[in-house]
Amino acid sequence: MQAEQLKTLAVQALEDVKAINVAEFDVRGMTAVTDFMIVASGTSDRHVKSLANAVVVACKKAGVKPLGIEGEREGEWVLVDLGDVVVHVMQPRIREFYALEKLWSVTEQSRENSERH
Repeated sequence: MQAEQLKTLAVQALEDVKAINVAEFDVRGMTAVTDFMIVASGTSDRHVKSLANAVVVACKKAGVKPLGIEGEREGEWVLVDLGDVVVHVMQPRIREFYALEKLWSVTEQSRENSERH
């Protein structure tokens, strides 16, 4: 499955279980780790866990096995590593504290600016 399709599948799985404030970042050319980052919020530890699980189930149905899942026990921040796509599901206070969007949006803006010149 191509990275774009995997990203779309993961986003749809999150939206199906009512993820809050889903953000997608194209990080190709910024990191060799992955092509896309997805960040979403859940309302509680149970919701965060169910969001991450929905991504895992949808991907497995499509024949993609996650490379790793971290943080399931606590449910404050669950990371699902799908290789070309990395999904971060967080409780709002954790998301605000780590501010991953700011990190990647600053990097995206820097890349866009360098492409223009």
